[in-house]
Amino acid sequence: MPMQRTATFLLQATAVGVVAALALLFLAPERAGQPIVEIHSAEAADRAPAASSYADAVERAAPSVVNIYTRKKVVRRDHPFMDDPFFRRFFGDRFGVPRERMESSLGSGVIVSEDGYILTNHHVIQGADAIEVALHDGRTAEAAIVGSDPGSDLAVLRVGLEELPTAEFGDSEGLRVGDVVLAMGNPFGVGRTVTQGIISATGRNQRGLSAFEDFIQTDAAINPGNSGGALVDAAGRLVGINTAIYSRTGGHMGIGFAIPADRARAIFTDLVETGRVERGWLGIEVQALSPRLRESFGLEGENGVVITGLLRDGPAHRAGLRPGDVVTGIDREPVDEMNAALRRIADLEPGTTVELTGLRNGRQRTWEVTIGERPARNQRRR
Repeated sequence: MPMQRTATFLLQATAVGVVAALALLFLAPERAGQPIVEIHSAEAADRAPAASSYADAVERAAPSVVNIYTRKKVVRRDHPFMDDPFFRRFFGDRFGVPRERMESSLGSGVIVSEDGYILTNHHVIQGADAIEVALHDGRTAEAAIVGSDPGSDLAVLRVGLEELPTAEFGDSEGLRVGDVVLAMGNPFGVGRTVTQGIISATGRNQRGLSAFEDFIQTDAAINPGNSGGALVDAAGRLVGINTAIYSRTGGHMGIGFAIPADRARAIFTDLVETGRVERGWLGIEVQALSPRLRESFGLEGENGVVITGLLRDGPAHRAGLRPGDVVTGIDREPVDEMNAALRRIADLEPGTTVELTGLRNGRQRTWEVTIGERPARNQRRR
């Protein structure tokens, strides 16, 4: 009898042990000696806060964003040959009297001064005969062009109104890829609109949109009519002027470009003070070094630009540079990319002396060049 009880006890203990082991295997495998993958979760305090609303940023920035309506007189003739002076000389107006009509277009702008100054794009007001600005509070006013700069695609307007809301400039130099931004403007004329996205890239160039390109790229929806409007950060501070989109259809495709606010502010100052933008100039044409050219010049691992043309009696020509010279540095800073080098020269004040380093016929050379002023091209003055 005692042996029977002992056997029963052992069987019961064994059964309990098996059940416990199975439970441990499924509920706590690490305690059963099974290998596991460790996953670390951030504490609640370490997680990036997700904004549930950007209403405060919009409320802060929206009053300074304006709608711009332009009107331009266009002359049209019934016969296409009537635009040819040679044809009109012989046939006069017998093929039809020229007709005039007004074309309207729209865009956006940003009030940046209580004195009534508004930043917008050059292409928004280019060729306009009349410009009307509509404010966030419902007021409208005729605007005058203070200055316009095709090289950067920026322009400054002025309206004679009081108690104007103004944008607060942010730090566009400190923008990082992934930062949240809001685009404000009047796309397609539907009215004031806000779209949200992130910074996709900075320093974009070679888009063929203007002579001096240094764009912020964003996926915030920018559509026709947004041009000249505000790109603001999550706090509502101005970090860019919306300028263009990349699109095969004319609509939003997730790639938009804005002029950095820091660059726009510098150009704004020049246009207000002088009606034009002074840019440094060397009088050269350059080409980026392709891998084949880099190999032929013996520049393995080194960047630079090769001079392909010189303006006679221009600053570079007077300093002794020649076509075929390779420039690898400006004031001991390496030339990493062609457009960056041209922008660096353009940002210098005319009359400044710089040191160019490079190669001629495979030998190291140094040139001292006095920066000239870039000839104005279609800059509109007051």
